[in-house]
Amino acid sequence: MKYQNIVQGNFLARPNRFIAHVLVEGREEIAHVKNTGRCRELLTEKAVVYLERHENTKRKTKFSLIAVEKGKLLINMDSQAPNKVVQEWLTAEKYFGEAKVLKPECKHGASRFDFYLETETEKIFVEVKGVTLEENGIAMFPDAPTERGVKHVQELIECKAQGFSAAIIFVVQMAGMKEFTPNVRTHPRFAEVLGAAQKAGVKILALECAVKPDELHITNAIAVKL
Repeated sequence: MKYQNIVQGNFLARPNRFIAHVLVEGREEIAHVKNTGRCRELLTEKAVVYLERHENTKRKTKFSLIAVEKGKLLINMDSQAPNKVVQEWLTAEKYFGEAKVLKPECKHGASRFDFYLETETEKIFVEVKGVTLEENGIAMFPDAPTERGVKHVQELIECKAQGFSAAIIFVVQMAGMKEFTPNVRTHPRFAEVLGAAQKAGVKILALECAVKPDELHITNAIAVKL
């Protein structure tokens, strides 16, 4: 996926989870943060950030915060991007086989999944999670406790019990990671449920991305360590 009108800036402050104050071309601007997670390890004082400039005069903010530099890493932190790149990847790579049906935002019972696929042999529900947390070359999720995430994994386990196939895809929004692992320290319950999902037959994939200030696309799978 591609972004338009990217400019570089420096992070100044984040008064709430929806907006950030950034320095752009010598002026302090307000940018929409396209990630409601904590991202404390990313949005540090004067961190180099990349923003998409919008021409729509009806918008409350002129900019959206897309990516941030963390040392030598460039990390995309747009929480809407993982679903977009997974849809591109599912269409191009055909990991699950030739899809006769590929439906985003599919409701099943009381649940809503990011994708539903049908191939010649399988009916598959897929949930997608974006990963922006990194420690010593290891990608981790979540960066904060996520009861919603636990619920999503439990729903995939239920789908398996009902005879469907199920998968959870962790989109690692950075490159060069050694492996992916659940963040046991921050949310042990999520790690526990993810292990139960693997035992139940839910496919667990971690897909690394190539990241540029104006671009994000999936490149390869990395090891998953539970």
